[in-house]
Amino acid sequence: MTRIARLAALLEEPLLVAGPPYVLGGQANVRYLTGLQSSNAALLVEPDATATLFTDFRYAARARAVRNVTFVETARNLLTAIGEQLSGRRIAFEEAHLPCAGYRALADAGVEAVPASGLVESLRAVKDESEIASMRRAGALSDEIFAALAQERFTGRTERELAWWIERSFREAGAEGVSFDSVVAAGATASSPHAVPGDRPIEPGVLVTIDAGCVLDGYCSDCTRTFAVGDVPDRLSELHALCLEAQLAGLAAVGPGVHGRAADAASRVSIEAGGLGWAYGHGLGHGGGVQIHEAPVLRPESTDVLEPGNVVSVEPGIYLPDDAGVRIEDLVLVTADGCERLTQFTKELLTVE
Repeated sequence: MTRIARLAALLEEPLLVAGPPYVLGGQANVRYLTGLQSSNAALLVEPDATATLFTDFRYAARARAVRNVTFVETARNLLTAIGEQLSGRRIAFEEAHLPCAGYRALADAGVEAVPASGLVESLRAVKDESEIASMRRAGALSDEIFAALAQERFTGRTERELAWWIERSFREAGAEGVSFDSVVAAGATASSPHAVPGDRPIEPGVLVTIDAGCVLDGYCSDCTRTFAVGDVPDRLSELHALCLEAQLAGLAAVGPGVHGRAADAASRVSIEAGGLGWAYGHGLGHGGGVQIHEAPVLRPESTDVLEPGNVVSVEPGIYLPDDAGVRIEDLVLVTADGCERLTQFTKELLTVE
């Protein structure tokens, strides 16, 4: 069954698919359903599994090549043009992705537009064999880049310089791009989970957290490792060991039928026992695929239940304000009896120069 047919089986009325933003540009859901990468496209899927693809002149040649859809070339003002095409009809729209101005354009054209939520995302959450193969390749490429990075000199180089080295290395190795801006965070900078690389030279005696990923075959990898620059104090080595214990507990908890909140809770036991529960302020992980963040999620408030084919990150962290931070992350595939790590690079605390 095609992806469009699987979506149609969930519909009671036509659904206009027009989002969300894709990591390399365009709309992720449109790309997932049709293969078309475009910054200005929408797909109307009918309950009988017929579909109409709308886009403007810039993407028309590629859109005409998409199989099993009817293509309609529109003016660049896409939603106004779609509204004219669908005037008088009742359709559903993706409420999380259609801006208010887009809704008004449809309504002003006489379309009865009703909100829908998470339909395409629910399909994307369970990967098929081709998607899994792509994500394995993306994970393997991440392993290669982290292995090469471990041979690089850190001392005296800036976080920004190393972040650029990572992006360049991914591209030279064949990646389409990076799945997000690489995080290189040394010393106190790593006390922020989403640190921005700076221009201060890295000094010895600190931990450096590196969170990086690539896009390969349209799918994202995501991996975090923490390195020691030269000799570091015992307390920092112990901090890394505590985070690793939590990460291994999180991995052990991931499997089919497991609630996202339960996997998250498993990763907190050792950190809370160490008196640092307050320093682990984010969730255990998130889904990944054509976007770097997608369903399902592993965090305290999660209502998701894992099933085979989900791909999720497992990434506990400990963040000490104005001092240091550690995060260790793998991307994993949920299998019939547990999970498979898609990122295999060592998690021991490696010392770099």
